[in-house]
Amino acid sequence: MLLPHLREEVCRLHAELPKNNLVAWTSGNISARDPATDLVVIKPSGLRFEDLTPASMVVTDLRGTVVDGDLAPSSDTASHCYIYRQMPGVHGVAHTHSRYATAFAVVGEAIPCVTTAMADEFGGEIPCAGFGLIGGEEIGALVVDALTGHRSPAALLRSHGVFTIGESAEAAVKAAVMTEDNAAIVWTARQLGDVLPIAPADIDRLYERYQNVYGQR
Repeated sequence: MLLPHLREEVCRLHAELPKNNLVAWTSGNISARDPATDLVVIKPSGLRFEDLTPASMVVTDLRGTVVDGDLAPSSDTASHCYIYRQMPGVHGVAHTHSRYATAFAVVGEAIPCVTTAMADEFGGEIPCAGFGLIGGEEIGALVVDALTGHRSPAALLRSHGVFTIGESAEAAVKAAVMTEDNAAIVWTARQLGDVLPIAPADIDRLYERYQNVYGQR
């Protein structure tokens, strides 16, 4: 079995999606790219999260061709692979249909950067890309285009959901969790009134501190 440790990690991380209310039934997926081989480990299509095992994960090349695994890979595999080919620093991708973030996607609206937590994590708004059909590379191309020139590791897909990227699969999952948390905060705040912007210079300072000073170094 190829990449047993990466299979185990990707399988474990999938449990975080229902745990954090980011998916319903079998929707959503996570992948990881192995830096040594450029092979990709991704969720099989249509399996419930509680039924996933490391052995059920599928290994593909960067074109989405299965090289190890008995099951069909996620229907989003081509888009994951497109992102990896276009963004060499990315080694993890997560896709969710989380409720509040997808609400912004349904109206085609970016999530504005109005919390310090969002400035820390995203360094600005979470952009909203256009609409693309599932199954090919189109969604991946929309994600890459939306994130080019942005510090955000997350993009919304109009009428669809959320794609996040990271230096690892865990980082991509963290970005998905934080996307939904901030989307819920912004939506709730709008029930009370207009949200208050954070000055761009302050967003820059918050992002720089969080990315380079916060936590254990």
